Amino acid sequence: MAATSLRIQDFIGRLNIIQMAAPVLILMVLSMMVLPLPPFVLDLFFTFNIAISILILMVAVNTQKVLDFSVFPTVLLVTTLLRLSLNVASTRIVLLEGHNGPAAAGKVIEAFGHFLVGGNFAIGIIVFMILVVINFMVITKGAGRVAEVSARFTLDAMPGKQMAIDADLNAGLIGEDEARKRRSDVSRESEFYGSMDGASKFVRGDAIAGIIIMLLNVVGGLIVGMAQHDLSLAKAAEVYTLLAIGDGLVAQIPGLIISIAAGLVVTRVSDDRDMGQQFSMQVFSNPKTIAITAAIIGLIGLIPGMPNLVFLIIAGSLAWVTWKISNKQKRVVETPVKVAPPPIPEALDASWSDVAPLDVLGLEVGYRLIPLVDKSQDGELLRRIRGIRKKFAQEVGFLVSPVHIRDNLELKPNAYRIQLKGVEVGSGEAFAGQYLAINPGRVAGTLNGTATKDPAFGLPAIWIDGGQRDQAQAYGYTVVDASTVIATHLNHLILTHAGELLGRQEVQQLLDHLGKEMPKLVEDLVPKILPLGTLQKILQGLLEEGVHIRDMRTVIETVADHATRTQNADELVTQVRIALGRAIVQQLFPGTGEMQVMSLDPTLERLLAQAVAGGSENTSFEPGLADTLVRETAAAAERQEGLGLPAVLLVPASLRLLLSRFLRRSVPQLKVLSHNEVPESRIIKMTSIIGGKT
Repeated sequence: MAATSLRIQDFIGRLNIIQMAAPVLILMVLSMMVLPLPPFVLDLFFTFNIAISILILMVAVNTQKVLDFSVFPTVLLVTTLLRLSLNVASTRIVLLEGHNGPAAAGKVIEAFGHFLVGGNFAIGIIVFMILVVINFMVITKGAGRVAEVSARFTLDAMPGKQMAIDADLNAGLIGEDEARKRRSDVSRESEFYGSMDGASKFVRGDAIAGIIIMLLNVVGGLIVGMAQHDLSLAKAAEVYTLLAIGDGLVAQIPGLIISIAAGLVVTRVSDDRDMGQQFSMQVFSNPKTIAITAAIIGLIGLIPGMPNLVFLIIAGSLAWVTWKISNKQKRVVETPVKVAPPPIPEALDASWSDVAPLDVLGLEVGYRLIPLVDKSQDGELLRRIRGIRKKFAQEVGFLVSPVHIRDNLELKPNAYRIQLKGVEVGSGEAFAGQYLAINPGRVAGTLNGTATKDPAFGLPAIWIDGGQRDQAQAYGYTVVDASTVIATHLNHLILTHAGELLGRQEVQQLLDHLGKEMPKLVEDLVPKILPLGTLQKILQGLLEEGVHIRDMRTVIETVADHATRTQNADELVTQVRIALGRAIVQQLFPGTGEMQVMSLDPTLERLLAQAVAGGSENTSFEPGLADTLVRETAAAAERQEGLGLPAVLLVPASLRLLLSRFLRRSVPQLKVLSHNEVPESRIIKMTSIIGGKT
């Protein structure tokens, strides 16, 4: 017996009260439909219904984002079911005990039916019908329509939001965990509005059910009172109509509160402030508008026949609010302090300090873009550039030089220029406070704005105001702000010129970092076997073809194995690429699926092999052959990208380096692999044959 008691206690201890609350509540609600309840218990449930509706309204008012109250559609369904169950339970007790007087159905119904409408059933019917009309025709219908439209636009905007998240992730602005969370929020937001669209139908049905239940209570009460309790028609109408009205009001008022909460949730624009802060900041922020309103109300109050005192009191209150806000804003504005210009120093002779080294990476901005890079204003672009350098170091394998940022009054106000060792490598325009809507290829509509092109990838785009952002995302555009535009362009250029950014100083720093973990390996290679300059050329050769150098252990070991035989950087690059073959293929074709690549026609391959057979480092092609090769390769690469595949050309090892250098300028997106670099476990599928039939 004791063991059984201990097992029962252990089972109860393992039960989670919070987890059990929802199922128990739903079972209690359903039981109220079939089990008779005494008046006191009914009063308790009616009071609980009112309290929970007020609680939900307060939560809705203080919710900052819709996803902070994502359980609301389920709450809406449960509270509607609770009201309907209470209607059934109250109908039972009204018809059974109504002949004993208004208090027979409980104090709550008596209070709503007698004190709120003064015991006048005609007034009660009118008040009840007005509440139902407000709930059904205005609030619930409007909230349902907003939820329906929001669900549609949120679903349409999902691709654009997902692409914006991917852009921030690729630019190093957010991590993988943050990107995963944002993707989940986008999906949950769409599901929320879809659920709200359906849940609003329950509230509308509840309003209709309230009218029908009240009519049934009145008709049923007349029949029961006259047929079973021998009441007169007037007495039965008075008693049962008041009870029916009280029953209807005690259910409809919480229903009206819940409907208002639903309207507040679905019409709210996400913000970091609660509704009270938003209202005060946006409605009472401009003292000029409040002053004009006070003047108009005051003029109306001076018209003879109007309630002058009331209008003048309101006008005076608004004038006082205007005065308080104006004084507050005056205190916030700081008076600028005039600073005397510094004395002009005497001209000095030139010295070596006047010879400043060129910045490896430089960014110049026009004066309207200065807030984006101003440290005192916590410029957003500064944080994004730090994220770009960190992500580049993690993925590519070395740390690039800091980006030196300066303003340049010779540029257009919204222009920027990116420099590499003092030479411009990219430029564009960005508009602070506006958004760039990039057309990824499939959009559902057009936008009003300034047409342009994405400076990083050349895609068609439009600069739009912030008010069109949600509409652009709904149409399928990828929408980014001005700082993201510049950061993405800078990131693209850094990746493109990674080889040029790897100088001897960076290589030495890379070896010093590697030497902390593998000192003997580094010490045996540089400078005993291979000069630092040759290692730099090898790493630059890899970076120029988009190969990451994160796996420096493999690079160093491979170079050490072959450096005793040859010091030629190109030959060593070839050996390193073979050693990194699995990583190179994985970078182009993630996963373990088949590789869909392009290849050369055997006849063209033999012609190229004959051209290479001479062994000259400056091998050149016959002009007609070169033109055909470039034209057909470019067309095949475009078809590959149209299929969503990387443009990869698979060739024999003897042709790889020659074709890679020859085609790099004409087809920059092309990657050339040799057969030796493909792991034996990967399956190869030819999608295009260059020089033959496709």
